Amino acid sequence: MRRAAFLCLVLAGCAAPPSRTGGIVSLNPCADAMLIELVAPERITAISRYSKDPRASSIPPEVAASLPATSGSAEEVITLRPSLVVASSYTAPSTREAFARAGLKTLYLDIPPTIDANKAQIRELAAAVGAPAKGDALVARIDAAVRDAHSNTPPVTALLWIGGNLATGGSTLLDEMMTKAGFSNHAAHYGLTHTGYLPIEQVLADPPRAIIAPEEAGRDADSRAAQLRKWAVRRSGAKVTQAVFPRELVNCGGPVIVPAMARLARIRREIAR
Repeated sequence: MRRAAFLCLVLAGCAAPPSRTGGIVSLNPCADAMLIELVAPERITAISRYSKDPRASSIPPEVAASLPATSGSAEEVITLRPSLVVASSYTAPSTREAFARAGLKTLYLDIPPTIDANKAQIRELAAAVGAPAKGDALVARIDAAVRDAHSNTPPVTALLWIGGNLATGGSTLLDEMMTKAGFSNHAAHYGLTHTGYLPIEQVLADPPRAIIAPEEAGRDADSRAAQLRKWAVRRSGAKVTQAVFPRELVNCGGPVIVPAMARLARIRREIAR
């Protein structure tokens, strides 16, 4: 049996099942995206349940399918006897106390609002899992992606929707990435200081040059909003480029910054033609 499993791994590229106990347990979907860049799959005991949902995940579906997930309950996590628990800074105090009483090593990560904060978080997690060199390599990839996306032409006004009628406002990671890629976030023009609701009627009264949004086929409410927005923009006759920004690029930073910057730069170049 062992020989067969070994041959499967060597010849067919099969993924070995990760250890069920003793490894890293992640309750944070954005940490999931970083962990698969920093450690071997067998070191990951469980990922966040959110990474199994394509609408919330930032990792490839085949990777998510290959790894066990946890419901996130303190009891379940403690039973897994993890060497490290990576969770959100929003974790409930009762859960934190349970982890502390069980003697678990924990790392609580916040939502970094800038590229620099994301890079610092990558290095923090990389140090916690004993992979500082891989953390540095990932940071270097992000730096290169930001440089490659830089535009010397005047900024193009744009709005980036993250779902339904929720648009990205200022003081967010996506806002900074838009700026780095040569866009001017038009949300501030409408008085939207943070990510929030933005009705299409207000947008059409003074539209941006570009509207960037995920494809919303997976959620009925979002799909209706996206379809209405596309229809309304076309009907208005406004000179607005409507571009797709894949759903998996919306949810997290970290390694996701690399493909996100590439996609934004591509949209920017297409508009400039």
